[in-house]
Amino acid sequence: MNFHPEFSIPLAEQNQVGVLLVNLGTPEAPTPEAVRPFLRDFLSDPRVIELSPWLWQPLLRGIILPLRSRHAARLYEKIWLKEGSPLKVFTHRQLEGLRERLPENIHCAYAMSYGKPSIHEAMSTLKSKGVGRVIVLPLYPQYAGSSTGAALDKVLDELEHERNQMSARTIARFYYHAGYIRALAQQITAYRKQYGAGEKLMFSFHSIPQKHSDLGDPYAQECRETARLVALELGLSEQDYIVSFQSRFGGGKWLEPSTQTLFKELPRKHKITKLDVICPGFVSDCLETMEEIAIRGREQFHAAGGTQFQYIPCLNDNPAWLDALSDIVKESGAGWIKA
Repeated sequence: MNFHPEFSIPLAEQNQVGVLLVNLGTPEAPTPEAVRPFLRDFLSDPRVIELSPWLWQPLLRGIILPLRSRHAARLYEKIWLKEGSPLKVFTHRQLEGLRERLPENIHCAYAMSYGKPSIHEAMSTLKSKGVGRVIVLPLYPQYAGSSTGAALDKVLDELEHERNQMSARTIARFYYHAGYIRALAQQITAYRKQYGAGEKLMFSFHSIPQKHSDLGDPYAQECRETARLVALELGLSEQDYIVSFQSRFGGGKWLEPSTQTLFKELPRKHKITKLDVICPGFVSDCLETMEEIAIRGREQFHAAGGTQFQYIPCLNDNPAWLDALSDIVKESGAGWIKA
């Protein structure tokens, strides 16, 4: 017989409020053996790869995983921190910053859509503490079915299999939230004050297949609106910044313009040799920002004739961002969270 920890909690105490932060996930170590199961789970999600499993799985398991696991492990080695994976380190710090800003009776946890801690583990922990009402916040400012949608699918699937279901409120997007926009603007301003400003500011967002956008995914519009709002906060004109999309995977048409293509074209075609880059779609630095942009992107830009490349870090544990994160949770928890 399965033991359900909530049975040992008095009924009157089973209505505590919890907050669950959800990020994408990370391997446990920068090795092919650790990367492979992480990539397998990630690339097997039908929200991420919208192909028939009968066609996709043999290709994934027979060709992609053996090759990509070794390659990705080498890339992870370049950005791995002493404390572990950057994504996990910064997500944990965000959780601690949120705890400090919420009332003591609010229980907080974080989970990964792929990898550990799993959504099942995190929700079970919250439930064992008497949480009967949970606010779920995927850490993706702009909604995409392959990121936010996939995370919420897993949370709702977990709820579906609970006999004693928690009440849940979900936050699907916060691309326009004033605190998030201010935090980004402050991050950019502080960096440029210390290191100087480039000739153009690039907002690089993770890409998605154009087909997803054509079918109604609002991601591209939300990304561009985030950039517009930050530029407005900074007092920039349309000529001062550019929006691009990175991290293409596989064939087919993806959102454009491509970040990597622009790294090559800006110096050669547009004579932009000093570039600042920020990735507002990521609230935590990770492989896609620290290696793909800050290392490889710099090399591509300089190889094309660029002279100055500045990567502006993600919000990570910036206090202004942690304040915004707390405000987002409190606003969604109106009536549940009392100051």
